[in-house]
Amino acid sequence: MPKPDIIVIGASAGGLRAFETLISQLPPDFPAAIFIVWHISPDYPSLLSQILGRITPLSVTQAVDQEPIRSGHIYVAPPDHHLLVEPGTVRLSRGPKENRFRPAVDVLFRSAAWSYSTRAIGIVLTGSLDDGAAGLYAIKERGGIAIVQDPLDAMHPSMPRAALQAVEVDYCLPLSKMGALLGDLVHKEIPEQEKNPVSEKMDIEVGVAREDNGLEMGIMKLGDLSPFTCPECHGVLLQLKEGNLLRFRCHTGHAYSLNSLLAEVTQSIEEMLWGGIRTIEESEMLMKHTAKHLREMNEPEAADLLLQKAEDAERRAKLVRQAVMSNEVLSQDNLAEELKLTEEI
Repeated sequence: MPKPDIIVIGASAGGLRAFETLISQLPPDFPAAIFIVWHISPDYPSLLSQILGRITPLSVTQAVDQEPIRSGHIYVAPPDHHLLVEPGTVRLSRGPKENRFRPAVDVLFRSAAWSYSTRAIGIVLTGSLDDGAAGLYAIKERGGIAIVQDPLDAMHPSMPRAALQAVEVDYCLPLSKMGALLGDLVHKEIPEQEKNPVSEKMDIEVGVAREDNGLEMGIMKLGDLSPFTCPECHGVLLQLKEGNLLRFRCHTGHAYSLNSLLAEVTQSIEEMLWGGIRTIEESEMLMKHTAKHLREMNEPEAADLLLQKAEDAERRAKLVRQAVMSNEVLSQDNLAEELKLTEEI
C-alpha cells in the first residue's frame, strides 16, 4: 500500500528559523519529497535553498519547472513564481497572485491535494495573516494529513491560528516535535479507502494557478458575485465558501481570503490618499505659477482669484494629509490585539 510521500510546507514571517528547526530534525534517509513556500520579495534572489542545504544531509535546491520529483529531496519555491506539484513532476508558474503573494502557500497545497490526495501532508508554520488555511482545507478534503505548528510555539501565530480555525487538523504541535512525527508518518501505510474526488472548484483553481484561462475553465461558476472589486486588477470579486472559510477570486484569477482582502483594501486607502495629496499639491503649484504669469501679463484680478483657489487647494491637501495619518491597515489579527488591550484597560 502507498505511504505519504509528498510533504508541502508553508510559512511567512518567522519562516527561516522555523524551516531550519524542522529540516534539521530529518534523517539522511528521509523517504518523502518536501516542497517549501516562503513569502519573500520578488525583487531579490532567494538564498533559502543554500541556507537549508548547510544544515541537512538531504538534497536541497530551488525548484525548476518540469523537473522530476525525487524522494528525499527538498524543493524551494523561487521568487515571484508559484510552486505546484503534478504527478511525478514539479511545476512553476507566474499565475495570478493569491493572498497578495506569488509564491503562495495555498497554491502549493491545493496542487498537492489535486495530484496526490491521501499521499499528501500539509504543514502550516509561523506567519502573518492566513495564507495556507484554504490550501490545508483542500488537503483534508482529499483525505491528506493536516499539520499545524502550535500557535504558542510560533514566532508569528496568525497563519497557524487561521489554519486551526478553518480545518480539523490531524496534529497541532511545536516545531521541536514535528521532525519525529514526520518520520513516523512517512513510514505508515495508507489504508485502503475510497478517495474523495477532485471537485470542479479545485480543478479550476489549480488550472488558474498553472496559467490556464480561468474564464474558459468556468471560473465564474465558483461563487456568487460580491460588491467588492479586486485590489490587483479592479475586476469584480466572486465570493467562495468552504466550511467556515470565506474567500474571494476575480475572473482573471487573483484570490484573497477575507482577512487578506481587508488588509489589502485598508492599505490601498493610504496609497490612494497619498496620490490625492500629490495631485492637489501639484494643482496648487500650477495655480501659483499661472498666477505669477498672469501678473506679468498685467491681469492682476485673475491672478488674485487664482491665488485664492490655490489657498483653497492647500487647505484641502492638509485635510487629506490628516486622513492619511489616521488611516489604519486592518486585519483580524490587529483587531484582536486592539480588543485585548481594550479589555485589559
